[in-house]
Amino acid sequence: MQVTHYQLCPARWPAGLRMRIAVLTDVHAHPRCMGEGAITDVVARTNALAPDVTVLLGDYGSQSRGAVPFETVANLLRGLRAPKGVYAIQGNHDWGDDRAALRRGHGPTRAERALRAAGIAFVENAAVRLDVPAPLCLVGLESEATPGRDLNPEGLDRQRSEILARALQVTPAEGAAILLAHKPDLFETGLDPRVALTLSGHTHGGQVPILGWSPWLPSRYGLRYAYGHIAEAGRDLIVSAGLGSHFVAGRPLRLGVPPEIVVVDLESISEGDITQPVLVRGLGGAA
Repeated sequence: MQVTHYQLCPARWPAGLRMRIAVLTDVHAHPRCMGEGAITDVVARTNALAPDVTVLLGDYGSQSRGAVPFETVANLLRGLRAPKGVYAIQGNHDWGDDRAALRRGHGPTRAERALRAAGIAFVENAAVRLDVPAPLCLVGLESEATPGRDLNPEGLDRQRSEILARALQVTPAEGAAILLAHKPDLFETGLDPRVALTLSGHTHGGQVPILGWSPWLPSRYGLRYAYGHIAEAGRDLIVSAGLGSHFVAGRPLRLGVPPEIVVVDLESISEGDITQPVLVRGLGGAA
């Protein structure tokens, strides 16, 4: 497992404000991939990085038999510490694998209930004002797998853009927002100019990339939003490779894309400074 470090100053970032965000996503908790001991280790290592804010971007459970229960995962994540808050959204599997919620046609999902019971702030289709000396909000979007979402990609983008617009109503015109969206594809729509940074997971970095190509990449834009820091039209997106793994033939499969904790340092920097990712250090642990 590794810690991947990014340092950047988005176009809308408040002048003079410094903030460290830790990003954890795609736990897919399973004893053979990301078990209880590994999650405990992730929590300790994340706290040791001293983030101001920690965000959880969804897909907490595994789809394979013998998965670590959501409630156990949430109870372990309860140990995360950040002075400006720990915030969670949910991913497509948190909805798609919850048969009871799908039958009801509405939430809360089992993952949402577990996270809330653990005292973790759950942000869905809402904006939360962060306790900093600047008009800065954290915005969380519901999963693209939420019942009632348009299955047509263009329609889904339109629906989610409308949800984002409503959530941003509490953000002043001169303010900025950090968007938490499990799947990165919404970034292509252009987004509201107040969105200073988008944080996503879902792709697992391609999970098994081969010479720049991946046989498994759940994005309709292919490699465009597969991994890392993507800057387009003055906007910034960071996609984490996540922590856990999907299973193939009963085995967790992840090659060439190590599980990672992502740390993002945001601050005003001098013109001309490079904003490329820097790997802080490799860390031993469960893959």
